[in-house]
Formats: sequence, C-alpha cells, structure tokens
Amino acid sequence: MIIIDSCDMASYWTVAIALQIIIGVTIFFWNKKRSIRQYDPLCNGTPVEWKPLPLVEEDVIAEEPPMMGKIDEDVLNVGATSFLSFDKEEKIMEESLQSLQKYGVGSCGPRGFYGTIDVHLTLEERLAKFLEVEETCVYSYGFSTIASAIPSYAKKGDIIFTDENVWFAIQKGLDATRSTIRYFKHNDMNNLEKLLSIAAEKKELNPKRRAFLIVEAIYFNTGEICPLRKLVELARKFKLRIILDESLSIGAKEGRGLTEYLNVPRDEIDLIVGSLEHSFASIGGFCAGTHFIVEHQRLSGLGYCFSASLPPMLTQAAISGLDIIEQKPSILQELNDISRKLHM
Repeated sequence: MIIIDSCDMASYWTVAIALQIIIGVTIFFWNKKRSIRQYDPLCNGTPVEWKPLPLVEEDVIAEEPPMMGKIDEDVLNVGATSFLSFDKEEKIMEESLQSLQKYGVGSCGPRGFYGTIDVHLTLEERLAKFLEVEETCVYSYGFSTIASAIPSYAKKGDIIFTDENVWFAIQKGLDATRSTIRYFKHNDMNNLEKLLSIAAEKKELNPKRRAFLIVEAIYFNTGEICPLRKLVELARKFKLRIILDESLSIGAKEGRGLTEYLNVPRDEIDLIVGSLEHSFASIGGFCAGTHFIVEHQRLSGLGYCFSASLPPMLTQAAISGLDIIEQKPSILQELNDISRKLHM
C-alpha cells in the first residue's frame, strides 16, 4: 500500500494551480496583444486622415436666413406672450451679460445642494415684496412649477375641482397627484357649485379629506379671465384650498396679476403660482404665499428639489424686469391702452 504524505499532496496542488494561473495570464495577454495589432481592413493597416464634413454648408451659413414672422419695430406682435417686450430691452441684456461674466452659465446643481446663488435669494425677496406676500420660491422651468406645486400638496385620497380647460402643465400635475379629479365646465360657477353640493351630500367633502380648487387667472387655452371673486366665495363655503396660476396675468393690467385687478386679498389665495417666461421674458417660475406654504415647496416640490437651479444670468434678467416695472409703471398703462385699441 502506497501512502502519500499530505504535505506532498498540498505541494502538488499548489504547483498545479500556479501553472493554471501562468497559462491563463499568458493567454489573456497574448489575445490582447493580437487584438491591438488588428487593423481596420478598410485602412490596409495604415492610418488614414479623416476630415468630418460640416453639418451646414459654409455658403448657407454666410447667407442670412429669412426670418419667419419677422416683426418691424412699429408693428404689434399679437402672437408673443412677452407683453412688455422685455426681450428687446437693452438694459436687461446688459445686466444679464454682466451676471454671466460674474457667475458663469449655471450652477449645475439643485437649489437645496450647491445651486443657490445670491441672485436667487434676491429674486425671491423682490418677488415676495412685489406680490405683497410673505415668501416666494423660484423654479428653473415654468412648466414644472405648476406641475410640481400641485402634487406637492395633493395626494392619493384627496379630491380636486378644476376647470375643464386648464392648460397642459396643470393636467400633468393633476395626473401626478393620483387624487380624485372633478372637472367643471369652463368658467361656469353654477356647474361648479352643483358639483360641490353633490360632493358635500355624498360626504366626499369632509374634514378628514383635503379638497383643492385649481384655476388659471387667464386661461392659456381660451384667453378668458376666471371669475376669481365667485371662486373664492365657493372655496370658503365648501372649505377648499385654492391654487391660482397667474402665469399670463403677472406683468399685465396692474402688474401683480388678477388678485390686484379684481381687488381680491392675496391671503384669500392659498398658493399663487406664476411663470417668468411671459411678461418677464426670462425662464423659470415661482410659488408665492405664506412662509409655511412656500417652505413646504422647498421640501416637496420635485422640480425645485431635483432640477438644476435657474441660471444666474436669467435670474438677473427677471430682477432687471422687476426694476423696470417698479421704476417705470407707465409701461403697464401703455400695454392696457394698446390692448384696448386691439379689441375695439
């Protein structure tokens, strides 16, 4: 009987494993070396000079393309929503370029991390003072402002009453809430009151369930003004929270939106949402209200928490626009006069 020492057996296994490792490493590097030596057969093993073609031919670039819908200076452009023509204001352009030189293009980060710059805080403070509310927060995209504001308050199990003609951003915000949605006929307060009465009878409106009323000051899809006084009356009667989109009304009429135009106290509106992409000719949007309401946006508004902040250059553009409105309020009266002439 042959007895093999355990030490000898371990030595054999060690040698075998070492040989396998050596062979594996040799094969790996050999194949890698062969792959490096392989050339594209189209090049026949020699490098080829390659110059990419331009996306647009030079002669096309040299020629000034015809501008679609070019507007002369003495003609009113009724297709634009830059009501105060701030997109042509040289002062705004100069101050925006100065901001670009100082801060760069953007922060590349959301507000809650490293995206907040002093101009953001200045704009929020100026907007709060201009709108006569406690506080505002600024978003980097007008569409996401109202689309984020709605689901940050309304959740599954809540009930929302809204106009059937609300614009696309509000519709997306409503979808995100997963709440029960009740649409009333456009600007039909009798129909809204009927829906509210039915909901109250069925106990759909009760202290344990949050209920919201979401409307636009000037409807994007129809251009009509909402009957805000009656809406406030119904909201207080049936205990609804009001979210008002003032995107098209800010910077028009009296300057501070429909609440000022109809002399409705702003504390009657739970949340005012607006865009900076129309009268202010910039980008982004804002939410305005009490400190409690706005602070909730900073923690729950998805567009605020996860989107890169508003570029400093365009933030400064909105601040400069506010300066012009406050220093030269006559431009609002001029806008009203032109509007009346157009509708005569």
